[in-house]
Amino acid sequence: MLADTQKLIQEFDVRTPNAFVTAATLSGGNQQKLIVAREMHRENKLLIVNQPTRGLDVGSIEFIHKRIIEARDSGVAVLLISAELDEILSLADRVAVLFHGQVMATMPIAQANKERLGLLMAGVDDTVVEPTATP
Repeated sequence: MLADTQKLIQEFDVRTPNAFVTAATLSGGNQQKLIVAREMHRENKLLIVNQPTRGLDVGSIEFIHKRIIEARDSGVAVLLISAELDEILSLADRVAVLFHGQVMATMPIAQANKERLGLLMAGVDDTVVEPTATP
C-alpha cells in the first residue's frame, strides 16, 4: 500500500514531504491532486468528477484532463461537473446545462459552444434567442 501511495504521489506530482503527512496539511491544489489520484487509482465503472481541476496549475490541469480521457477511452462512464467551459468543451461527449436545478438543455458537444453554454448557464432558453444581424 505504501508503494502504491508513493507511486501516486509521484505520478500526480503531489507536493508533500513524505507519504505519512495528513492531507489536511497539504495546500488546496495538492489536496485536489491527491483526491483525484486516489479516485482514479480505483477500478471504476463510473467516475464522477466535480471541478476536478479547480485550483491547479496548467501542467496539472493538462495531466488530469489526460487521465479523465484515458478513463473514458477505457470504458469508464465519466460524469464531469464543471463551471469551466473550456474544460467541458475539451472533455465532454455530451453536455447538460442546469440553471436553478432545472435542465435547460442537453446536446452533443458538437452543438455546444461557449456562447450557447453561457446563455444556458444564465437561464436564457437558447431556443428563443434570435441571432443579431451585423450591418
